[in-house]
Amino acid sequence: MADTIFGYPFRPFFLGHRPIFREYSASTPLLDWIESPTSHILKFSFPGLSKDEIKVQIEEGNILHVRGESGKEENFGKDSVWHVAERGTGKGDFSRMIELPENVKFDQIKAHVENGVLTVVVPKDAAPKLPKVRNINITSRL
Repeated sequence: MADTIFGYPFRPFFLGHRPIFREYSASTPLLDWIESPTSHILKFSFPGLSKDEIKVQIEEGNILHVRGESGKEENFGKDSVWHVAERGTGKGDFSRMIELPENVKFDQIKAHVENGVLTVVVPKDAAPKLPKVRNINITSRL
């Protein structure tokens, strides 16, 4: 994996051997991730953005990609100097990628935004998955 993506630092968080979070924006939305018996509930902070400025996608099979794009740049005049820009200042303001577990119902994911908080509900799949490694019985002849 690259050290940068689109010129921004790549900061994976590892749980065991798998990267769980992949971030690559100038401003990363805050995240709360709660797991209930029936679903995963993810809450992202997108201050000042409407639902039309937020995009939620599933990529590469099980990667939840959430981004907010205000599309507007604040300009306070040519003599103004930015000291800190944590709220984002233009296109591609916020972005976060999260690797979801395999036991979810991808076709039933729902998202809702209210007061700058995006809530994504990812239902769990109660059906047991087949193990990735299965033993094959060996006989003396086919």
